Amino acid sequence: MNAVFDALAHPIRRQVLEMLKTGGKSAGELADAFPVSKPTMSAHFAKLKSAGLIQGESRGGSIIYTLNLSALEEVVMAFMGRVGVGEAEKETAECASTH
Repeated sequence: MNAVFDALAHPIRRQVLEMLKTGGKSAGELADAFPVSKPTMSAHFAKLKSAGLIQGESRGGSIIYTLNLSALEEVVMAFMGRVGVGEAEKETAECASTH
């Protein structure tokens, strides 16, 4: 989970995730949306990939990035469990089933 929080710490990486909500985009298309160099964007993509938040697929000389929704779901659920979200509902359900 630390890798995910590290990846989410930078605003450009969060914006990349926002852009990918609507579907896959090429590395060039994503990079053109930001005022940074291509190598800097490559480093951002690498950080997101190593955290498991995005996937890259080579298509016709371009890399198309997409969200890794299953990894995002896992992270959200793990985080919610860590901060205790859902615990009250779980306890209520357990109490109701024993009565």
